[in-house]
Amino acid sequence: MPSFAEPGFYAAHRPYHVVATLSELRGPSEGIVTLPATVHWGPWRDYDLSDSDHILWLYSRVLREANSVADLTSLLDAGILKQVWRELVLPTNLRGMWEARFPELRQKRSAALAKR
Repeated sequence: MPSFAEPGFYAAHRPYHVVATLSELRGPSEGIVTLPATVHWGPWRDYDLSDSDHILWLYSRVLREANSVADLTSLLDAGILKQVWRELVLPTNLRGMWEARFPELRQKRSAALAKR
């Protein structure tokens, strides 16, 4: 029987969401984004899209913690996602789900890794 305390157990069993098409991601591309408590219940829920670190934290958090496709479509922008994809800290299975649906994300990541 698996133990809930095993490293990676939560990420391996968490139900993640993926949109059908990247064009569905029509969230904000500028300004301040305030995450709903259903996505992030901590005290710091505001992210400034003019700050590259805030973008990485926001996109990583939303992809990991979205409770529905509606969370993804309202909070993420396709153009920004494509730009930052390779830098996002994501569980392996979540990244794999998105890259299986959108091979162009995998290609961007592969190209970035080849440059290193």
